[in-house]
Amino acid sequence: MSGNMNLTLKVWRQKNSDTRGKFVTYQADGISPDMSFLEMLDVVNEELVRKGEDPIHFDHDCREGICGMCSLYINGRPHGPKQLTTTCQLHMRSFHDGQTIVIEPWRASAFPVIKDLAVDRTAFDRIQQAGGYVNVNTGGVPDANGIPIPKVVADEAFESATCIGCGACVAACKNSSAMLFVSAKISQYALLPQGQTERYSRAQAMVDQMDAEGFGSCTNTGACEAECPVGIKLTNIARMNREYLTAKIFKEIEVH
Repeated sequence: MSGNMNLTLKVWRQKNSDTRGKFVTYQADGISPDMSFLEMLDVVNEELVRKGEDPIHFDHDCREGICGMCSLYINGRPHGPKQLTTTCQLHMRSFHDGQTIVIEPWRASAFPVIKDLAVDRTAFDRIQQAGGYVNVNTGGVPDANGIPIPKVVADEAFESATCIGCGACVAACKNSSAMLFVSAKISQYALLPQGQTERYSRAQAMVDQMDAEGFGSCTNTGACEAECPVGIKLTNIARMNREYLTAKIFKEIEVH
């Protein structure tokens, strides 16, 4: 995978959330345009290890655009310059020889830095645990077509369910709002009959947990949708607001 691209990287280095961070400049030479962005970082880290230096810490898992772990802020944009693309699916042909690339972690108080480019996104897990589930009676497996659902509704629920929880919406928002993520998780259940049991408690619990985690309010600028690597729509936020308001009016609960 050798190539002739020579790049300058300005990488955010930070020991942990309690220490000050800074940008450190590295050279990435001989980079192939067919490499993914993470493979390029692997090459840089291999050179750092050979020199006895601490490698750059960053999150990754599937490297197939599914898990959302590869979240990086690249040249001022979550996941880099291409729309509907995660960092691990971003190839170096999206850059040019001699270019300077600035790489940062997600910037949000609810996503504290673990080290360098890796941040703690367990706030999303806690929001999901607060209400992102359904209770059903177990027993005989129901027939797959036992509950007819209009295709347009099923498609919209499926589109909402494609959210990978990467946090690009939070990173793109000037208020670090998580409303696109939360609304997608609420929508995927609110649209389906299987999700009606917890309909009222789900919206209240997840929104209240989102606020408790320290995420900001929606800015209505649409930056979250523009930078979402899977194209989650802003209409989900409108649905979440309706679900929350309806729950507060008709069946308010005490969320612990």
